Amino acid sequence: MLSVYDWIKTLHIAVGVIALIGFWSAGLARKGSPLHRRAGQIFLSAMTGILITGVPMAAYKLEQGHPVTAAFLGYLLVITATGVWTGWRAIADKRDVRRYTGPAYVALAGLSLLSGAAILALGLRVGAPLLTGFSSIGLFIGADLLLKRLRRERLAARPRWWLIEHYTAMIGNGIATHIAFLGIGLPRLFPAIDGAALHYAAWFGPLAVAIGAKLWFDRRWRAPQATAMRAQAQTG
Repeated sequence: MLSVYDWIKTLHIAVGVIALIGFWSAGLARKGSPLHRRAGQIFLSAMTGILITGVPMAAYKLEQGHPVTAAFLGYLLVITATGVWTGWRAIADKRDVRRYTGPAYVALAGLSLLSGAAILALGLRVGAPLLTGFSSIGLFIGADLLLKRLRRERLAARPRWWLIEHYTAMIGNGIATHIAFLGIGLPRLFPAIDGAALHYAAWFGPLAVAIGAKLWFDRRWRAPQATAMRAQAQTG
C-alpha cells in the first residue's frame, strides 16, 4: 500500500511530465500564438504543482534524517519559484515595471541570494561539489534581480524588457524540468546507465545548454533593441 509520501511523489512526477511536455510545446510553437500562450500557461501551472508537492517532499527528507538533501531541495524550490513568478509576472506586468519589481520580486530576489549563500556554505562544509556549483545559480539570480530593482527605470527604458525577462525566466524553468528528468527520472527508468558521469551531466548539462540558449536569444533581440533605442534618441 502506498504511503502519503509515495502518493505525493507520484503526483510530483506526473506534473513534472506535464511540465516537460508544456515546455517544449510552448518552445516549439510560434511565439505569441494561441498554442504558445496556452502551452505556456499549462507549463507554469504544472511548475506550480511541482512547487506545491516539492515542499512536503523536502520536509519528509528532513524528518527522515537527511538535512543536506532537504536543504538542497528547499533551495531548488526557492530558485524555481523565483523563475515561475518572474516568467508569469513579466507578461502580466509588461506595462508597469514598478509593479513587476514590487515587494514579491524583492522578496524572491533576497531569498534566492540568501539560499544560494547558504547552499554554498553547506556544500563547502560537507564537501559536495554539486551543492557548491549549483549555489552560483541562486547567488546570480538574487544579485541580478536586486540590481534590476535598483535600476528599474533603466530596465523600463529597454524596448520589450518584459519579453527578455520572460524568456530568461522560462529558460531557467526549463533547466529545472530537464534536470529533474535526467538526474532523477532517467536513472530510475534505466538503472543500468546510472553513474557519476550521468549524474553530473544531468545536473550541469541542461545548465550549459540554457546558457547557450540565453546568449542566442539575447543576440537575436539585441539588434532590434539597438535600432529602437537609436530611433527614440533621434526623435527625442
